Parts: sequence; C-alpha cells; structure tokens
Amino acid sequence: MKYSNFEAFYQDYLKEHAHPLNRKMHYIGTSGALIFILLGLLTSYSKFFILALIFGYGFAWLGHFFVEKNKPLTFKYPLYSLRADFQMLFDFLAQKFN
Repeated sequence: MKYSNFEAFYQDYLKEHAHPLNRKMHYIGTSGALIFILLGLLTSYSKFFILALIFGYGFAWLGHFFVEKNKPLTFKYPLYSLRADFQMLFDFLAQKFN
C-alpha cells in the first residue's frame, strides 16, 4: 500500500503497534535514542549517535518480532516510520493514549 500522506500512514502504524508492551518498548527506545543524541551533541562523542540507533531500533524491533509478531513498517517506509515513532511518543506524553 502506498500512502498519500502521513496521517493515513499513522493510522496503519498505530494498528501495527496495538499491543501495549510493544508501544512501551517503542517509548523506551525512542526516549533512549533522544537521550543518546543529546549526549552526543553535548559531548561531541560520536559513538553516542551510533548508540542512539542501536538502542532506538533495538527496542522497537524486539517489540515487533517477539511481542507484536509483525514486521516493522520501517523496512518499507523508513521516514514515515521514524516520524511516527516520535508522534506516538508525543501522543503518549500528551496522554492521548497509553
């Protein structure tokens, strides 16, 4: 399926992240990645950026493969998926859902 806009993609993205534990793993991964990016910017230690990728994708992919038992949308839609990871975290922090 091709998506004409982010909103259409995001609705399917949320369906692929229906299990609460998978969402929590994404929240942990995305939050951790943001912390590593911040540390990288503050210290100029480039390995923090690599850790951000490993931590962020690691938690998300474990959630898909072992909890949700589906294939991450990031393989087909990497930019929309990255944006959706942050959107889902921000929606959680804004208490739009758990």
